[in-house]
Amino acid sequence: MSYRPNQFLSFKESKKYGKQPLDKKSDEEIRNLFLEILYGGVHGFCFSLYEDGQKPGDIISAGQIRRRMQQLKPYTSWARSFSCIEGNELIPQIAKELGIKTLVGAWLGTDEKKNRQEIENLIQLAKDGFVDIAAVGNEVLYRNDLPKNELMDVIRHVKNEIPGISVGYVDAYYEFVQHPDISELCDVILCNCYPFWEGTDYNYSLPHMQQMYKQAVEAGKGKRVIITETGWPSRGESLGNAVPSHMNALKYFVNTQLWAIDENIEVFYFSSFDESWKVGAEGEVGAYWGIWDKHEKLKF
Repeated sequence: MSYRPNQFLSFKESKKYGKQPLDKKSDEEIRNLFLEILYGGVHGFCFSLYEDGQKPGDIISAGQIRRRMQQLKPYTSWARSFSCIEGNELIPQIAKELGIKTLVGAWLGTDEKKNRQEIENLIQLAKDGFVDIAAVGNEVLYRNDLPKNELMDVIRHVKNEIPGISVGYVDAYYEFVQHPDISELCDVILCNCYPFWEGTDYNYSLPHMQQMYKQAVEAGKGKRVIITETGWPSRGESLGNAVPSHMNALKYFVNTQLWAIDENIEVFYFSSFDESWKVGAEGEVGAYWGIWDKHEKLKF
């Protein structure tokens, strides 16, 4: 996700939001709590596909996907994918082999041919039993890749083709507030919530994220709401008051998971593994969002 200079949520760093839950715990206690949460199992992870030297557009093998999925299996019950082409279509198939539920995304951009292939493959994967939730597009409105009416037509088409399977669209929480017709069309609200990308000090990150989620819930008007991405980078450039660090990333994960468990909220954490290709538009920070590093070693 990219930086949003004009964030929708106005968040004041005020004492009224209180202390973070981990303020009085030692670093060792926090690390132990992290391991307890991880080994106890989290709801979901965004699946990181690419190793060093790979990037979107490269064809990825089933063997590589299976190895990484097997590494995630002990710790999660859901995996989220972002595309249905170039090897990504194997992600939900392999996840299902391993007993992992799937939130399967079709990537929609400016290439009409690829968009058609993405949608056709998503529909076929769903008909073949590999899709628990279908996500038609990811941050299309934010990037302005398609007119809203075209996006809505695609969502309607997918819903008609796979009745019985929940169909949604992924974007930042505030897009569902600003576009109530999108919220109404979706079976499920799939929202991305990133305090980091809005420049929030780590010390206020949890209540900020909770306010993001609350806005998505209000936009959904009783529909199921899933946080499809949230996370904190362990290295890289700061953004406003948001500072990447090993400990901030660790504590953000723990805070998020404790809140999700207490409130029974479905969260897909971003991300599973660090991916070097993301150094680019996001800067160095883009490569350090994983719970595991690029060598598939647990960072914390």
